[in-house]
Amino acid sequence: MGIQGLTKLISDNAPGAIKEGTVDKYFNRKIAIDASMSIYQFLIAVRSMDAAGGGSMQLTNDAGEVTSHLTGMLYRTIKMLEAGIKPVFVFDGKAPTMKGGELAKRKERQKAAEDELAKLQQEGSGATAEDIERQQKRLVRASREQSEEVKQLLRLMGVPVLDAPCEAEATCAALAKAGKVFATGTEDADALTFGTPILLRHLNAAESRKLPIVEVNLEAALAGLHLTHAQFIDLCILCGCDYTDSIKGIGPVTALKLVREHGSIEEILKKLDKDKYTLPEPFPFAEARQLFVQPDVIDVEAPECDFKWTDCDADGLRKYLVEEKQFGEERINKAIERLQKCRGKSSQGRLDTFFKVLAPTPKTDAGKGKQMPVVGKGKHKMGAASSSNAAKKMKK
Repeated sequence: MGIQGLTKLISDNAPGAIKEGTVDKYFNRKIAIDASMSIYQFLIAVRSMDAAGGGSMQLTNDAGEVTSHLTGMLYRTIKMLEAGIKPVFVFDGKAPTMKGGELAKRKERQKAAEDELAKLQQEGSGATAEDIERQQKRLVRASREQSEEVKQLLRLMGVPVLDAPCEAEATCAALAKAGKVFATGTEDADALTFGTPILLRHLNAAESRKLPIVEVNLEAALAGLHLTHAQFIDLCILCGCDYTDSIKGIGPVTALKLVREHGSIEEILKKLDKDKYTLPEPFPFAEARQLFVQPDVIDVEAPECDFKWTDCDADGLRKYLVEEKQFGEERINKAIERLQKCRGKSSQGRLDTFFKVLAPTPKTDAGKGKQMPVVGKGKHKMGAASSSNAAKKMKK
């Protein structure tokens, strides 16, 4: 789910925190990528036309096995490597216990979507192929088996893979905070709540969509919002996160106003009009806060975090993709050629690595009782971001 309305709130109140760019901008940058999110995106986006009934369907081989996730990961990762990016793919571990409520809601939505699909597929329903395809996409879930297949593919490509003990985006953020990587690549804004200095979105977007890479800078966002990171975490909890329901009647704009005025959820609850706003029962905001402050993440100094990008295993890729997964041999040979050409780029350095850049420390007026104007109104869901000039387009 991420954080409800967070990107919209940042774009309205701290537009300078958001920049647009192309993939080439991140030449020789190490980026920790939320692999589970990537697999889901590829299962949704990488499809073929259904000759029988129009619309599209997931790619499969002759054995009926879905291969959309492998196709998407193979070619999108090659594009990153060709641009000089050094990706590290981080996979989800066990979900936190407090996320159980959100997972239960997802199961309910899954069941409702299955029932709706069955109705659309009934003869005489009047549903178009596009209606059915749209509903089918709502049912897509990445399986554990598909995650293991992607891990095997990435290792054969010479790309580092990391298993997070819990939430992938939390471990990505920890790696970025420790300087092991430059940024976190995910569509979930809660990577900012976990403290990633830089969030990159649309890394996996199809070229046909022509979406720019969107970079969100946490320090600039906090300065524009006039919050400390501790207050930012409380803001995210009030907006709505995976660990607890939000307070009914309080949207992102009101949440920002309250956090600026009172400084913390505890102080907000002391003054909150209980007749006007309905608190969820239970409302474990302190426990949710702790999950953001001290998430279960990998030890960033562990040997597996000393990332190495190696030559691809050409024979292994042919055996796995051509022999086992039934990809076309000519197609995979061309992919291997592209991978082998990428290796030269990894030895080149960025010009800015030869200079020490001193970033200014912005002043913030965060704290209880400090009134700052809040831009925007109403509830918004996190949507596609844009640069400071195009931040108004960030709605979903």
